[in-house]
Amino acid sequence: MKKLKKLIIVAGMIVSITAFSNMDKAEASTTRTVQKGETYWNIAKGFGVPVDTLMNANNKKPLIAGQTMILPNSPISAADKDLMARLVRAEAVGEPYAGKVAVATVILNRLKHPDFPNTIRGVIYQIDGGHYAFTPVANGQINKAADNDSKRAVNEAIALMGKGNGSLYFYNPKTSSSKWILSRPVTVKIGNHVFAK
Repeated sequence: MKKLKKLIIVAGMIVSITAFSNMDKAEASTTRTVQKGETYWNIAKGFGVPVDTLMNANNKKPLIAGQTMILPNSPISAADKDLMARLVRAEAVGEPYAGKVAVATVILNRLKHPDFPNTIRGVIYQIDGGHYAFTPVANGQINKAADNDSKRAVNEAIALMGKGNGSLYFYNPKTSSSKWILSRPVTVKIGNHVFAK
């Protein structure tokens, strides 16, 4: 019996080590060479890494072209970035780019808030009061591929993570019929959307 327990433990460790070593290489911490004119902000929003995390990983040293820098893990997986970008496209089609970033930021703010699920998928597919939190999930628009602006907006929202005014909701006042949402404190208005917390 003891041998069987040891065999099960060893097998579990091997599976764990294999799973860890097979992580998505795009999400792994790497080094890269700084290009002329790059800033922490440009790099952070290009790779979808919080700018504070990027700066701290490099001891906030000035960036000099040709030097090697650390590019830390993105806190959001490639699959979750894609899901976010598809929701951003569906929710903010025709809205200004800043509005797309703000929609992605709402998702990230909900992720950190105790009143919402603690995964991107959970936030996006949340059902509350018998209804999906986001209309594109209910009508299937979330299943359409994201455009480049929506993908860039997600990366920029991740770069901004921890900054901003804490928006947890957004709505179009011309089409919203919820009295509750209209009672929420407004944080910003962008295009046709009002953002609130």
